[in-house]
Amino acid sequence: MTGVFRYAGQALAYLGFALLLGYFASAPAYTYRPADRAEVKLSFSHGGERKGGCRPLTPAEIAKLPPNMRRSQACPRERVPLVIEMDVGGQLAHREVLPPSGLSGDGPSRAYRRFQLPPGEHRLALRLRDSERRDGFDYESSFTVALRPRQNLVIDFRAEAGGFVIR
Repeated sequence: MTGVFRYAGQALAYLGFALLLGYFASAPAYTYRPADRAEVKLSFSHGGERKGGCRPLTPAEIAKLPPNMRRSQACPRERVPLVIEMDVGGQLAHREVLPPSGLSGDGPSRAYRRFQLPPGEHRLALRLRDSERRDGFDYESSFTVALRPRQNLVIDFRAEAGGFVIR
């Protein structure tokens, strides 16, 4: 008789767990983004120029180096931070200075930013500086995009492709 109660209790516990799991599988509803918005993601990884530039080594400095490490120039490892700007419809929407990654500041700078915009046509202008210059930008791109509700637009940066790329 105790075996019947034990199996009935176990079946009741499994049923309760299955009902709880079934409820949370379909409710509460989660909305990724509002129905009246589109999302623009700015996502890239890019290494700026080396800080300070390279300098030639003297013959005495080259001679001091082990034979397998001799080179004609000494170049610093550290990179310059990136400066990025994004305009939406002629208004500055985002400006950021991205430091290089890595312990020595020699890795690429990384960006992942999300912007919610209303659906419709938008003029996007993007600018990036990856050199030691003080004014202006090294890469500039502008796009006209037509966003649909709940659309996901990704902007990437590829220096070999000439700058910013829409995916």
